[in-house]
Amino acid sequence: MSHKLLIVESPSKAKTIGKYLGSEYTVKASVGHVRDLPKSNKHALDIAGGFIPHYEIVKKKEDIVAEIALAAKKASEIILATDPDREGEAIAWHLAQILKEKLGKAHPQIKRAVYHEITKEAVEESLTHLRDIDENLRRAQEARRVLDRLVGYDLSGLIWKKVRYGLSAGRVQSPALRIVVEREREILAFKPEAFFVITADTETKKGERLLLTCDEEPRDKKIAEHILEVGRKGNWSVDSVAETSVKRSPKPPFITSTLQQTASTRLGFSPGRTMGVAQKLYEAGLITYMRTDSTNLSESAKGQIAQVIEKKFGKEFISIRSYAGKVKNAQEAHEAIRPTHLAKEEGGMNPDQKKLYELIWKRAVASQMPDAQMLRTKITGSPSPDIPDFSANGVRLTYQGWLLADPSARGEDIELPKVSKGDTLKLVEMEAEERQTEPPPRYSEAGLIKELEKRGIGRPSTYASIMETLVDREYVTRENRSLKPTDTGMVVSGFLEEHFPSYISDTFTAEMEDKLDDIALGTREYEKTLKEFYTPFSKAVKSKEKLDKATTLGEAPKEFRCPICKAGMVWKLGRGGKFLSCERFPDCSGALTAEGLEIRPDEPIGTYPPTGEDVYLLNGRFGFYVQVGKAEKGTKKKGAPKLRRASVPRNVDISKLTLEDALKFLSLPRVLGTHPETGKEIVANMGRFGPYVVHDGDFRSLKPPDDVYHIELPRALEILAQEKKTRGFKKKKSA
Repeated sequence: MSHKLLIVESPSKAKTIGKYLGSEYTVKASVGHVRDLPKSNKHALDIAGGFIPHYEIVKKKEDIVAEIALAAKKASEIILATDPDREGEAIAWHLAQILKEKLGKAHPQIKRAVYHEITKEAVEESLTHLRDIDENLRRAQEARRVLDRLVGYDLSGLIWKKVRYGLSAGRVQSPALRIVVEREREILAFKPEAFFVITADTETKKGERLLLTCDEEPRDKKIAEHILEVGRKGNWSVDSVAETSVKRSPKPPFITSTLQQTASTRLGFSPGRTMGVAQKLYEAGLITYMRTDSTNLSESAKGQIAQVIEKKFGKEFISIRSYAGKVKNAQEAHEAIRPTHLAKEEGGMNPDQKKLYELIWKRAVASQMPDAQMLRTKITGSPSPDIPDFSANGVRLTYQGWLLADPSARGEDIELPKVSKGDTLKLVEMEAEERQTEPPPRYSEAGLIKELEKRGIGRPSTYASIMETLVDREYVTRENRSLKPTDTGMVVSGFLEEHFPSYISDTFTAEMEDKLDDIALGTREYEKTLKEFYTPFSKAVKSKEKLDKATTLGEAPKEFRCPICKAGMVWKLGRGGKFLSCERFPDCSGALTAEGLEIRPDEPIGTYPPTGEDVYLLNGRFGFYVQVGKAEKGTKKKGAPKLRRASVPRNVDISKLTLEDALKFLSLPRVLGTHPETGKEIVANMGRFGPYVVHDGDFRSLKPPDDVYHIELPRALEILAQEKKTRGFKKKKSA
């Protein structure tokens, strides 16, 4: 009796498939890739010979390879059943090469099986349609791997020399970082402007609340006050009611990128977490393959969905649809991500798996249902033609359609009360809130994936690893689900943008992805593609070898010495950023700004008029500050008077700081006078959260046009007399 060996990637997949197949099959797992390029680039590639990679068996995989080879010797046929994409094709090819080498000419027949879901039916069907390894697909994966190695090693080596040892650059990672950094520069350059949002809280005849907002947002406080005055005195009524019928179509079933984005938005999952959970669902046979660009559903799947819809919602809610995809390679154009058995509404072994399965199920079912219908409503009202109109916008759902299956996808539509033109409104309250224009938001991981997909950078299978690489390399940090570039990330991106702009541009990166797709289709040659890229690229890298070191980011160079005692200096990290500190005497610390200006604490910037003492610019744990006089080197006398200091605001250009600026900062805190009722001092000062005035422990923030350096006692008394607002905090109820 013949015995067959079937090889997959993961042990859990092997366990699942092993249950489906009879005793004539042995199922083994390779546990991912078994061969890769060696770490040393010197031995990894034969560039002159045609970019020939020299692979080695991955360390810690020798035992696995030996076990597979032993099982292969006993088999009459070897079936490579790895994932149905380029990575899976490459793993299959590497396994075939290893087994042919170890077993020699006597090796059994080696074939490839492809399935897109781990179900008994799909696996058995794939075994009746075995094929050879697709050389085009595996060549495309090899081209990507070699290309990424060429870029990573050459650029990273240059960055080690010119920026800091241990940093890296990547073909897709670097354009992604550039996008994040460009947004951060927009945020830093943004200058906020004050404006007023004016709202009128009204009641309809039926006592329903209708919140109207002024259509104009004045920047002048006097105009805002005029609108408030007229609005509070006038008689409010409904000027117009405009209703427009709109349809909202269901979205296509998930592909890799949309699953990552939606899971981030609705479940709070990072891309890496999403793909890890999806992998487990796939290996358990619950969903189809989760790395796909195709929105296509098989006819069988559509039939299953129709049965589910009829049973759960009614036959009238079936609307079979097909969605156009962007898949270029027909060999990879399998289905969208969907449950393998649509009748199974719940799936998964833990909360994460259950949540993601539910999301996938709802999206797949909703995709085959009719449009939702709603009335988009705009209500306009005002008390007088002398001021701008006030309006409210909302949506009234008239037919649920696909929202029956996925109600959470509706979002936060505002339901408005039913009113008619001419109806009187009762004004309950009217107020003007001062706000400031805000810079564009930082990218979330979902937002960055959407942007990368829009620009054609990377592919779905790479998005999660791009995010993780940026964080692991400490080029970005995650802050409240947003990606903020670090100082290191800003410097590295700036260096690459200045010296290699074309190689990290959207156009170049997207075009290279298309060329890799062409290799997968068999319409482009591997060697020619790499040569066209590497010849000019290597010349560009070599031309930058004589560049000066771009930054002192990281450890201080050995030749850098303290300007006071000539001892060595080391980098330390404070809240204000990195600063250089003397190894011997903490009090004689120097620093370098981002502009490269050396701060010498032993050289005063001027004298302090009240005392005639020198004024120094220093840098400490919390950033730059100015100080009157100097402490004794290396000592801190107990009971010694504190030196007068003042922080330098972060928006001040250190390289242009003058004595006049320093004296202005040192004028704080300012005693404005005494309170007429308590006789206690009122002080203006700058704190962690900005400028403020304080009296007897009562702190009040100052907002433009009030200025901490010029505010006088009468204005401070006005501010202190206002009712204190509490925002963002709620009193806890006592138990």
